Amino acid sequence: MALKRGRTVSVVLPALNEEATVGDVVSVVRPLLGTLVDELVVMDSGSTDRTAEVATAAGARVVRREDVVPSLAPLPGKGEVLWRSLAATSGDLIVFLDSDLVDPETAFVTALLGPLLDVPDVHLVKGFYRRPLRLESSGGGRVTELVARPLLNTLRPELSGVVQPLGGEYAATRSFLESVPFAAGYGVEIGLLLDVHRIYGLSALAQVNLGVRKHRNRSLLQLGVMSSQIMGTALARCQVPMESGPLTQFVQVDGEWLPDSTDVLVADRPPMVHVVEER
Repeated sequence: MALKRGRTVSVVLPALNEEATVGDVVSVVRPLLGTLVDELVVMDSGSTDRTAEVATAAGARVVRREDVVPSLAPLPGKGEVLWRSLAATSGDLIVFLDSDLVDPETAFVTALLGPLLDVPDVHLVKGFYRRPLRLESSGGGRVTELVARPLLNTLRPELSGVVQPLGGEYAATRSFLESVPFAAGYGVEIGLLLDVHRIYGLSALAQVNLGVRKHRNRSLLQLGVMSSQIMGTALARCQVPMESGPLTQFVQVDGEWLPDSTDVLVADRPPMVHVVEER
């Protein structure tokens, strides 16, 4: 507690139809309320299941995406919810945890906060972890190894040492988060990583080992859309021009390969500090 030095801490869980897991994640954070953690918020991204009810029963304050910065119609995507969470919380330090974690641990929060509390110049702390029972258990997942890591090594090689650039468990200073744009979709993590390096340099970034992380897997088609958003955000942050358009994938139906096109949203929300100033 002494390390907080008067600073407040918010823990934010973005959630979309996570009734099966969100309660457990809230439950491991709740014991820290009133000591290390000052507020615990589940940001509901339009869930149609019992996510909000389960999270409330477990002890979190649930905020609907639409109720924050209501003058702006919500965009779809994880980054949109994280961006709006800045206006729904007040902590000087913010910890983000995914709501689909299986067997979460209280130590995730304490580990992520450690460098922010102890090292004055750190602005972003990324968690890394091992994935059990998977062929790539020691790596960063398919999208990380096939898309994000090659991109970072090519565009910003100084960040090649980041173990899990796309991990959803991380913490940051509000001063940093409110000063940068947020990618509305799955590009949010790589966008924040590139921005903290651009603004403050490598010394502002820390990594902590979170042990084992379990979460649900996504289909290859879903990962394709995710990869397109991540690539679009990374290229934009590094000022590499690209042409936007739908992503065409192929699915096999009755022995035929049929095209399946998806409009991929690659959009940024402005720095929250500007939005707050205008309100």
